[in-house]
Amino acid sequence: MYAALGYAPDNVGRIDVWNLRGASVPMDKLAPRLIRRAAKKGYIAVVLDPIYKVITGDENSADQMAKFCNQFDLVCRELGCAVIYCHHHSKGAQGGKRSMDRASGSGVFARDPDAMLDMTELTPTDAIRDQLKNKSACAACTALLDARGHADSYSQDDACSRARMLVIAKEQLGLADLRALDADIAARQKRAAGMTAWRIEGTLREFARFDPVNLWFDYPVHKLDSGLLEDLQPESSYQTLGARGAAKRWGNKEKVTKDKSAELHNAFEACTMDGKVTIYTMAEYMNLRPATVKKRLKADGGFWLDDEVVGIKEPGSSG
Repeated sequence: MYAALGYAPDNVGRIDVWNLRGASVPMDKLAPRLIRRAAKKGYIAVVLDPIYKVITGDENSADQMAKFCNQFDLVCRELGCAVIYCHHHSKGAQGGKRSMDRASGSGVFARDPDAMLDMTELTPTDAIRDQLKNKSACAACTALLDARGHADSYSQDDACSRARMLVIAKEQLGLADLRALDADIAARQKRAAGMTAWRIEGTLREFARFDPVNLWFDYPVHKLDSGLLEDLQPESSYQTLGARGAAKRWGNKEKVTKDKSAELHNAFEACTMDGKVTIYTMAEYMNLRPATVKKRLKADGGFWLDDEVVGIKEPGSSG
């Protein structure tokens, strides 16, 4: 990672790894051993990854998970450092949930941390993949042209077009360089095809909320997205299927409609905990645009709308 980021590994000696693969123990037994091991090291953070290897009790039991999470507080207090733990999502697509509700098991995992960062994979469209390929080819061309002293042969606009940069490269470079360029473009595009897209959302107890951060995982590091991923949404249970997938899984369109309605009702009930339900609170919970939620509420027919306020119609009522 140091090499990929271009950093000198000056601080690698300050990172200690305690590898417990094959020798992990429950957290209530690990905590005192961890405290003894780290007592005089002056660590600023302890990272446990993943916690399912050290979970004590049933992760769906709020009472047992509260006792489990108390072990993290013990480590914080005794060592005077932060504790960072890595947990996994519940089964299924996560796009219809708020980031804080995606953790597997008890709701304690949503309430216990002081700060929670949720990382969800996005599925880039073919158009986005094509743009990545275009950028890869342009980057290869500009790198070789610059290395050969031809940086003034192209403009900023040229540097955004694969076709234009290839024309300029053919005008400025010799046959050997063009062959090397073809190989470099192929290698860069293969690497780009292997990149995965991610979005980080979070819940911060003591600080203002932050906008979602979109990233590309280019092994072994994550790199900020330049704007290609802004309009993508994490997959929800019905978004991943489409018409043929829905028919294969549920058998008919009527079942798909019921599933969408159930998701709306689940989101409405979850948002009632915060008081009055609005299109915006439901949109935040479902991770959708307010206009999309409004359209689905109207299509469902089981809800009433008063400006932006949402309610459930009484049985037999028309509004």
